[in-house]
Order: sequence, then C-alpha cells, then structure tokens
Amino acid sequence: MASPLSVVFCGLAASVFWIVLGFALTRHLLPRVLAIGAAPVVGWAAYSAATLPVFILIGFSRITVVSTGALALVVAAGSLMTRPAYSDAAPDPAVAPHISLWGFGAAVLLALVPTVAILPKFSAGGVQLADPIFDHSKIAIIDAMTRQGLPPVNPIFGEFAPGQLSYYYLWHFSAAELALPLRVSGWEADVALTWFTAFAALVLMMGLAVWLSKRSSTAVVVVILAAGTSLWEVFRLLFGSVNLEPFLASPSGFAGWLFQAAWVPQHAMSASCVIAAMLLLLEYAKRQRLVVLLTLVVIVVAGFESSAFVGGVTFAIAAIAAAPILLAAAEPKKRIRFALGLGAAGVLVICLAAPFILDQLATVKSRGGGIPIVIRHFAVLGDMFSPALRHVLDLPAYWLILLPIEFPATFFAGVIALAVLLRSTLSGPEKTAVAALATLAATGLIIPWLLVSTLGDNNDLGLRAVLPAAMILIVAAAAGMLRSPRRALIAATALIGLILAVPGTVSMIQYNFTGSPNADGRIFAASPELWAAVRRYAPPTARVANNPLFLEDVTPWPVNMSWALFADRSSCFAGRELAIAFAPLSPDRREAINAQFIRVFDGKGTPDDIGDMARKYACDVVVVVPQDKAWDADPFASSTDYRLAESRAGQWRIYVLNH
Repeated sequence: MASPLSVVFCGLAASVFWIVLGFALTRHLLPRVLAIGAAPVVGWAAYSAATLPVFILIGFSRITVVSTGALALVVAAGSLMTRPAYSDAAPDPAVAPHISLWGFGAAVLLALVPTVAILPKFSAGGVQLADPIFDHSKIAIIDAMTRQGLPPVNPIFGEFAPGQLSYYYLWHFSAAELALPLRVSGWEADVALTWFTAFAALVLMMGLAVWLSKRSSTAVVVVILAAGTSLWEVFRLLFGSVNLEPFLASPSGFAGWLFQAAWVPQHAMSASCVIAAMLLLLEYAKRQRLVVLLTLVVIVVAGFESSAFVGGVTFAIAAIAAAPILLAAAEPKKRIRFALGLGAAGVLVICLAAPFILDQLATVKSRGGGIPIVIRHFAVLGDMFSPALRHVLDLPAYWLILLPIEFPATFFAGVIALAVLLRSTLSGPEKTAVAALATLAATGLIIPWLLVSTLGDNNDLGLRAVLPAAMILIVAAAAGMLRSPRRALIAATALIGLILAVPGTVSMIQYNFTGSPNADGRIFAASPELWAAVRRYAPPTARVANNPLFLEDVTPWPVNMSWALFADRSSCFAGRELAIAFAPLSPDRREAINAQFIRVFDGKGTPDDIGDMARKYACDVVVVVPQDKAWDADPFASSTDYRLAESRAGQWRIYVLNH
C-alpha cells in the first residue's frame, strides 16, 4: 500500500528539486513575482522534457537518474549565483508585490485535497478507495518504466511487438524519475506528483494574479477561489439527485479545477504548461532572446507530451488566435525576427515531440482510422426538449446554464474581470498579457462548446481543454477583485458563487478523505500478498493474466485496479477500460478480446481460448483466485500450455507457461 510518509518524502524532494531548477531559469526570463510563480511548472516541464530523450539514449536507471539530477542542480546553482538577466520595472524591490507566505501555506493545504483522494483509506472492513483512483490505474505505466526502462513498454496489452506504449506519458515518466532514485512505489510517486501538480498550478496562478493586481494578498484569494467546485451537490441537497433530468443532461465532468486536479493531474499539469508558454510568448514578443525561445520550446513540448488535448490541440488553436496580439506587442522593426523565431521554435517542437505525434497518429489509424475530432455542440439540455429544439438551445445553454453551474465562483466573475481589466488603465505589458490570456481562456471554453473527441467513451478533448480557461478565470477574478474599477461587482459575484459552491467543496473534501465503502475492501487489502506471490514466478519482463473484472467493485467503473496498483508486472490484457486508452485496437476487436478473457475466467474458456492466451497474447503467467468462477471450473488445470506453479488453498493458483 502507498505509505503517507513515503509520499511526503517524495513530494518534498520533488518540490525542492523542480523549484530550484525552475527559479534558476525563470529569474532570467520573467519579472520576479512571475518568476517565482512559474518556477515549479517551468522546472518540472523543462527538466522532464529535456531528460526524456536523454534517458532513452543513455538508459533509464537509478545511476543515470541520480547523476543527471545532480548535474542539473550544479548548473542551477551556477545560475542562481549570477545576476538575473531580467530587470524588474518596480522602482523599489522592497515594496514590490510578492506571493505571501500565507498564500504558499494555503496552496500547500489545498493541494492536499486532490492528493488524499489517491491514497488508500483503512478501515475495519479493509481498504477503501475514492473514485479518482480509477484514472490513476495508469500507475502501471510508472511501474513499467522503473522496471523495464525506456522507451516504455505497453503494460496493458501484449499481442503486438515490440509493445511500445502509445500515450502522452511525460507526466508518468516524471513520476518514474522520482520513484527510481527515491525507492518508492509507482503508487507513492503518483500521489506525490499529484500533490506537486496541484501546488505548482496554484503557485503559478498566485504569481500571475499578484503581478496583475499589484497586491500580495491576491495570492490567498486565488487559493480560496480555486477551492470552489460546481453546483451539482447543491442540486443533490435541494432535489435529491445531482441529475436534473429531464431538464438537463447528466453532469458533464468539468466540475472545477480542484475536481480535475485529482482525476487527471497529467492534463492539469499540461494546462499549467500552456499558461506558462503563453507568458513566455509574450516575453519573447518584447525581447527576442534565445534563452526565452529555447525555454518556450521545452515548455510547449512538455505540455503536449503530458496531454495531446490540452498541450496540443488547445494550445495550438490558442496560439494561432493570439498571434495578432503577440505581433502587436513586438516592436515594428523586430516583428520579422519575432515571426522567424517562432517558426524555428515550431520546427523544434515538432522534432522533439515527433515520437509522440507519430504514436498518436498510429493509434488513431489502428483504432479504425476515423476522424478523432469532430464538430458537434456540447449536450446541455435533457429529454424534456425535442432533439431539434435541443440542437438550437444547447448552444446558448452551454454559456448561460452549464458554465455557471460548473464554475459558479469564477465564470461570471472571471469574464467580467477580464473585460474590465482589458478596458482599464493597465500598463502595456499587463494589458497585452490579459488580452493573450483572455484569448487562451476563450479557446478553452469554445473547444468544448463545438468540438468532440471520438476515440474513447468520453469527450476527453472537451473535458480537458477547459482546464486552462478554468485557471485563467480564477486568476482574473482574484486580480479583478483587488484591482479593477468594478471590483465590488466582481467580488460580490465571486462571493455568491463561492458560497453556493461550499456544499460541493465540503462534500469533495470529506469524500476524498473517506472513500467509498465496498464489499471487496478486505480482499483488496490482501492483494499485495497475492501479487508478491505472482512476482516469484514472473520475471520483470513477463506478462501476467488475471480476471479483468477482479475486484471490479472497488471503483465506480470495472477496472483491474488490484493489478494496476500492486502487480508491478505488465498484463497481457488488463481489461476493457484500460484498453480503450492504451491498446491499439479497433472497438470491435477490443470488445471481442475483453469478452474472451472474461469468458476464460468465468470458467467457460475453450482450449482455443487458452491457446490464444499462451501464444497470441503472450500471457507468461496466469493467476486464478476464488472470486473467479474458473476457480471451480478451471480451464488451465487440464491445459497443455500451462502448468501449475503454486497453489494456496482458498487464496490463489498460479500457472506458468510451458516452454
């Protein structure tokens, strides 16, 4: 099980390392308060994006990770001892706005809310989990990298050679960079990095809000607004259900930045990278320095390699939309140089991210070659309205109903603040920054409104593209409350929304700490012993097979969570839910394989099914447990492809492949 002490140790080490690296760089690129705010994100992004290709070349081991990290710290120390290349415009640095210690402390505490959702919760009934752990089944990717190196193998499915992973895995790679030298588990590294991701995003938002408002107290306001959630819990209290059907469709899943920080930290980190990249674009428009351009390249690469939806699609559209603003910010005589520099940066980004881009294209082709993104409006209204009427009314309902429900504390307040700040007497650089960030926020809100991704069961593009917008609305509302001609209106709007969001925030915090009781909690608590036994017969490169529906009740959707968290071995087929994202299969083929594995562990497998597991899917080791119907109708017992290696009465049978 993940140990809280190991998580704290890992989180502290990650914070110190990436903040030192980041500040050593940002102090030469941005005004001081922005340099401090962007330091955690830039440090993580620059180091992770730069070291991934290095470790693919030199090998990913404890020695190479420690040596590379030590070298990076030496270089950072040298940078910290030099005079900053960026000169603040503040006449007296002693009175310049800064992020208060109260702000940092509040960020540390709020970042714990998504973090505890990923930790196990112990009770007399065994171990309970909170729902966000479902999306952290990707912990298997972290374990695969620490076990087998780079490029990462596909731990989910074993039919295709060489079995390389096709996914935007940079966030998980950085977790493996923590797990390997610190000797913590993939689960512990994932939890620690979830905390760091939330903390880094909060610090970035605080730095940006303080810079715009010129008030140090804005930092605390940012954290308070970031704690806001949606109104769905209020609806549950008022009407007995979070579903306002048939008036509205089911809840969308936006639910605010804090909610998504627990579920999809990789996309949340990409959103932070996108905002940092926009700040660097603005800086490069003012000063065409090579260090700014190179830093911009690695930040953009890191954003894409953490989320193709946020750092790829959303940032690309936003950058194109903001191009006129950026060109206007550059001196007329230097605009050609600026444009050429961005062109060169674009080529570098494509070259560095090419393996990920090609993998994504290959994945799209392997899943049927359909169009991965289509134009379709976001479904807001329910069956109370006819399909034809919904088609028309959903368009305004997205802005007038859905977004206020999902972001009650920041949508109206943030939009008003952005409009007022753009019309206020902000200085040139600040007004340009607000315009660029407003463009990014608009892009993040328009994409879910009109575009839908089609590769999985969910509209992941729409659900994740909104993250940069959610962060910018928080920043704008906080800054507008303290520096705006309409600060009373903005504050009142934000306060009303925040009060209405309190039930959702309280419910989320309580649930993240307690999790969901389930009947399989006691069996789940004993899972580490089961998988330790499996590892005795499964070498690090082996693939194991178990029931894809084993302990399916510990999460809201049936995912092979026991394997993902404890096995530390690749699977030959880890189940449908994981195969959607990671297996290069068409939907029909995926469903057929899923049915085949379930049939085998239901005790209905044929000799041909067992033969497929042995020869087609590369299942080196098979584990059968009493919860499987195959325990009483065991198709492996009479198979010539497998032999029984270990049997423990009432607990497990482990079969190994006959070679």
